[in-house]
Amino acid sequence: MTVAELCKQSKASKTYAAFHHILVATDFSEPSRRALCDALVLATENDAQLSLVHVLHFDRNYAALEDPYELNLERIAAEKEMKALVDKLGPEQKIDTTLVKHGPVAEQVAALIEEKQIDLLVIGTRGRGGLQKLALGSVAEELLRIAPCPVLTIGPKADIAALTRGPGFHRILFATDFGKGSAKALPLAFALAREQQAKLILLHMINPMPATSASLSAYAPAGAAADEVNEWAETSRKRCLTQLRECLPAESGLEQEVEFVVGTDFLPEGVLTASAKFKVDLIVMGANRTASAKAAAHIPWSAVHEVVRNAPCPVLTVAG
Repeated sequence: MTVAELCKQSKASKTYAAFHHILVATDFSEPSRRALCDALVLATENDAQLSLVHVLHFDRNYAALEDPYELNLERIAAEKEMKALVDKLGPEQKIDTTLVKHGPVAEQVAALIEEKQIDLLVIGTRGRGGLQKLALGSVAEELLRIAPCPVLTIGPKADIAALTRGPGFHRILFATDFGKGSAKALPLAFALAREQQAKLILLHMINPMPATSASLSAYAPAGAAADEVNEWAETSRKRCLTQLRECLPAESGLEQEVEFVVGTDFLPEGVLTASAKFKVDLIVMGANRTASAKAAAHIPWSAVHEVVRNAPCPVLTVAG
C-alpha cells in the first residue's frame, strides 16, 4: 500500500487530542514515509504542530573540521530530498518545520524533543538491526528508550490492523510489567481509550518457571514437581490479577468494560499472542530505561524489539 493510500484511508478515523507538537524523524525510507503519513493525520485531527527532522550520519572524520565541504554536500542533498518529500504529499499537508541535523541520530532527536517541547515522536522501522538508517531497528529502539516523550513506532507489520479492521483505535492493549515505564504509560493508555471510546485490555505476562528453579527439589517425583509448578502459577496469576485491577481508577471514564488478562509466557510472545487474539489496533507499553540504551538496543531478543518488529499494529511506548 502506498503512502498516499494510507493517508487517504486514515483521514476517516477519529484520533485522540492528547498531543500538541508531533515530531517525525525520517531517513527517507518507505517505513519513515508511512510514519510521516500517520503523523500527518494525527496532527490534522488534533490541530497539532508537526515538525520533520532528518539527521545526517555522524562521521568522526568531520568532527574536527569547522565546515567540511563533504558535509555541506550531504546537507544540501538532504534538504532537497526533504523538500521533495513534503512537495509530494501536496500543499494541503502542512508541515510547520523541516530540520536537518548532524550527529548521533538518537542524541540529536532527543535534544530536539527537549528544545521544541515535543510531546509525541513518530518513527518507522523495518525492525532489523543496524546503525546506518533511522528505520533500522537498533536506532529506533534506542530512541524509544531515551526519548523524553511517548514514541509511536510504525513497525514492518503495523498495517495489518488498519487493513483488516479499518483505521482508528477500537481495541487498545496495555502490556505491563509493573515497572516504571509501565506506570508512566498507563495514564496515556486510559486517555486514549476514553477519547477513542475503545476497548481497553490490561495484560501482564508471568515468565514461565524454569525447570532448574531452586524451589523445586531435584529429587522430587515428577508428579510432585508438576503440582508445585501448578500451585506457583495459580498463586502468581491471582496476585497479578489483583495488581492489574488496582491499576483501574475508581472513575475511569471508559465506555467499555476493561478486560484483565494474566498469562504465563515470555513478554513478547504473550503480547503478540494477545494482540492477535483480541484484534487490537494499538499496543501501549513501557520501555524501561537501562544504564546504556545503546547497548540495550542491540539485544535482538529484547521485549520491545520483538513486539515492535512483529506487532500487527502501531506500538506506543513510554520510557521509564
